[in-house]
Amino acid sequence: MTASNTISTHVLDTSLGKPARGVFVVLERVADDGAAMPIGGGTTDADGRLRDLLSTGVALEEGSYRLTFETEQYFVSSQRSTFFPTVAITFRVGPGAQHYHVPLLISPFGYTTYRGS
Repeated sequence: MTASNTISTHVLDTSLGKPARGVFVVLERVADDGAAMPIGGGTTDADGRLRDLLSTGVALEEGSYRLTFETEQYFVSSQRSTFFPTVAITFRVGPGAQHYHVPLLISPFGYTTYRGS
């Protein structure tokens, strides 16, 4: 069995100090010409996590990718408005087998991200 790249995310609502449950996330492969093709996704669980974003049978290869978080519906579900209805994070996957963890910290009027472990 060969090792492969994996990707996960964790969404935290910093305005409440709690995990963001129910955030829909799409993972896309971004080609050199900017065209994007969905290759996975899902909805965050009660802990605000999506442990594996790749669709079955899809490999995360070297190149550019984008995670798009549908944050508006999350805030609407708790009767709050948001300035950012979606958050899109573009990042690069390098050579060699690695785990990529891309956390997102959100509030109604701001967000931040980083490469996690």
